[in-house]
Amino acid sequence: MKVDRARIVDEALKLLNEVGIDALSTRLLAERLDVRQPALYWHFKSKRALIEAMNAEILIRGHKDRWPQAGDDWQDFLIKNARSFRRALLAYRDGGRVHAGTEGDPQDVANVESHLQLLVDAGMTAERAIELLVSLGRYTLGCVIEEQTEPPPERAALDRAVEAFPLARQALAHYRNNGQEAFFETGLRTIVEGAALWLAPKRS
Repeated sequence: MKVDRARIVDEALKLLNEVGIDALSTRLLAERLDVRQPALYWHFKSKRALIEAMNAEILIRGHKDRWPQAGDDWQDFLIKNARSFRRALLAYRDGGRVHAGTEGDPQDVANVESHLQLLVDAGMTAERAIELLVSLGRYTLGCVIEEQTEPPPERAALDRAVEAFPLARQALAHYRNNGQEAFFETGLRTIVEGAALWLAPKRS
């Protein structure tokens, strides 16, 4: 039975959700598709190439706020864009690890240019703009990987350890009570609002 790239990637993403990235293999995927492994290599020369395609499909399906629109405020867009990126990766088991280490798609250069243009129009240099975009991308990816990592089974030891330290006890309670999304939002705004200081007039 012949298979095309789209079906291979679709089944690979379904398999990813079932077994995770560590157990994902071309052997399992070939069995699922009822083909021999060489049939997969006709479309993807390596597992890395398959993962690159899976990453691209994850972003196509879930990353909806990828392009700035006319009149967008740069801070509002970057926050919206990072949230969209996070949601797309969280939609799949180990989505963060699928994305990590992937090469930028040459077809996305126009999109990157639009992001850079938005920031340059706001008053940044292209160099500052790419520093900010990379920082946001890596921050978001790191948060996703952290969220998708299984938490330690035993938390009581840490809870007991902070009892003698009032500030640590207060901080840990705040962390536990607010959760991953709230802390992601705080860090996201810290980065974006901090970058706005680059544009603030310098005092003499």
